[in-house]
Amino acid sequence: MSTQTETGVPASPGRVVGNVVRMPPPVPEPPTTRLESGTVDAAAAAVERAAAQVRDALTERAAAATGTAADILAVTAAMAADPTLAADAARRVREDRLTPERAVWDAAGAVAASLEALGGPMAERARDVRDVRDRIVAALTGATPPGVPDPGHPFVLVATDLAPADTATLDPDTILAVVTARGGPTSHTAIIARALGIPAVVALPGAANLAAGETVLVDGDAGTVTRSPSEAEVEGTRRRKAPERAFSGLGVTRDGIEVELLANVADPAGAVAAADAGARGVGLFRTEFCFLGRGQEPTVDEQVRQYRAVLARFPGRRVVVRTLDAGADKPLRFVTPDHEDNPALGVRGLRTAVAHPDVLDRQLAAIATAATAESAEVWVMAPMVSTVDETRSFVEACAAHGLPKAGVMIETPAAAIQSRWILAEASFASLGTNDLTQYTMAADRDLAGVAALSTPWQPAVLELVRVACAGGAVHGRPVGVCGEAAADPWLAPVLVGLGVTSLSMTPRALAEVAGVLATVTFDECAELARLALDQPTAHEARESVRARIVNL
Repeated sequence: MSTQTETGVPASPGRVVGNVVRMPPPVPEPPTTRLESGTVDAAAAAVERAAAQVRDALTERAAAATGTAADILAVTAAMAADPTLAADAARRVREDRLTPERAVWDAAGAVAASLEALGGPMAERARDVRDVRDRIVAALTGATPPGVPDPGHPFVLVATDLAPADTATLDPDTILAVVTARGGPTSHTAIIARALGIPAVVALPGAANLAAGETVLVDGDAGTVTRSPSEAEVEGTRRRKAPERAFSGLGVTRDGIEVELLANVADPAGAVAAADAGARGVGLFRTEFCFLGRGQEPTVDEQVRQYRAVLARFPGRRVVVRTLDAGADKPLRFVTPDHEDNPALGVRGLRTAVAHPDVLDRQLAAIATAATAESAEVWVMAPMVSTVDETRSFVEACAAHGLPKAGVMIETPAAAIQSRWILAEASFASLGTNDLTQYTMAADRDLAGVAALSTPWQPAVLELVRVACAGGAVHGRPVGVCGEAAADPWLAPVLVGLGVTSLSMTPRALAEVAGVLATVTFDECAELARLALDQPTAHEARESVRARIVNL
């Protein structure tokens, strides 16, 4: 076969060569078969046992995982634990005398269809339902369950898409790269691949044509997959393998201007990894791990123990704690509505405190107690803030608990545009570039059809970053970035040039970002920012900056 290059969307940097291994075929749809009346009760009981088996397996995997992977598995486990699916399947067994596997298939289909009708992030949950369905059906029939294959050697994983439960089990020791036909650059697949240092290309139109066993060159920076690469390309890839960089804990431009490089942390194990990587602090401590996969809110004491475990890793250092970010793709029955027509634009983040102020109050009490018990410098910020009134309310709530450093996430165009007024109230802001991009470009971050839009290199997104930073500068307030954009070494100097004061990222990206910042002066960062803003497209912005940095 002659060399052929196909282009998708870059999702995780790196350039590797390897042989293709495809995800196993989906669990086959069971036939519609009727049971004898005398076997109905046993069949209904089998559904409940299989559902419990899947739930327990996912819960065990979630407990063993860390960071974002643990969050994802906890959400999937919670879905498997939801009695609605098993109860509906058991009803279909008893009333329609369907086989257990057919009843589960039909019950899951009804749930998935309901979620897809809601649209937005909730439609993406239909994929989780089908993943749980396949696992239960496999448990009932003895079929091969869904999961990442293990051929016994390193490989390039190719799939139509990866379910969150599969994404959470990616092993960087065996998976050289990931290529999918669906997804976007801020999907769970992309985020975890970047966190693990696995090159990834998503939304590749020709992914279905990649055959098992064939050799491909995956370029996660360019978003390309080359089939049957030449010997020269293979050798060039081997020579280009980047050496491991050391990270001193500091981000400094070539002329000595310091840029704070912090880590994103999702649980105590993630805090250990961040400290081991040399992070001087935490720019985003996601607290959802305490809440996900539960039917009720964790107690204050439970939260205090978990928060202290993270704060203890950074004595005397800053830890920015984000309050509960529930809603959209992270529904929690004790704070979010059961059904919303468009959850991405619904009750999420700080908005959940309107109906459930007690949940926020108890979390702030837990954070304050943990902060008093440890020596870390604790800042607190609220997600999904859009107005000055929301900001004032949150700042007052933090002050009531003795938490003076209260900030906000800027994730909507409204917050970016109003930053001058919002930061007159808040002590700081952090740009969540994943959601800011999604809302600015009206592009679902997990949808392959709009994946090309879902990049922070969009000039419109960069302009909002500039406006948000200018609003902070009016009051001398720091404005950081804690979205996936912070981990892009080519984009980091642009963000600094736009006025960003700190970058918080997966610990694995710290050394690479520090290495690029060390090659440019602060004035050159400003030049790069102007260069990016002057481009008409995201692709031209990215390529012009990359070319300029290489020249520098």
